[in-house]
Amino acid sequence: MHYSQLGTRLRHLLELLDGDVSKSYSACGLEHYKPRYTPVMRALMHKRDVTIGEIVASARLSQPAVSQTVKDMVTQGLVELVTGSDARERRVRLTRKGILLLPRLKAHWLATVYAEKTLNTELPIPLSDLLDTAINALEKHPFQDRIQGQIPAEIKKR
Repeated sequence: MHYSQLGTRLRHLLELLDGDVSKSYSACGLEHYKPRYTPVMRALMHKRDVTIGEIVASARLSQPAVSQTVKDMVTQGLVELVTGSDARERRVRLTRKGILLLPRLKAHWLATVYAEKTLNTELPIPLSDLLDTAINALEKHPFQDRIQGQIPAEIKKR
């Protein structure tokens, strides 16, 4: 019997990519910067401050993931939380430290784009295209539905 290892292989791929991106940040003097900060930093490059919801929408990440990332970034001193026009609204804003990192981050991001292009030349299908296609397919027909459609009725929870 053959069992799927899709999740394991995807986690391994992500570890390879994120691990090397993290090492590269460190080599550029950005020791405490984590790849998961990038969607927040990119959202803040173009606006003075943003809500968690705006980051969620632009990055297509979950609200808990973005909230945890912002919390970590506050601890690192890269962003701060400020009250919006409505006292209930919390907005995320770059600190001076975060602003000063932007030129180095932009240079690193351009280098990362180049690295992605060189990787894509070694693949039969560009990885970014494959990922977009897979995401679109799963948004139309979720993986859970695909799995549940193959589980016998007597096994399913009643």
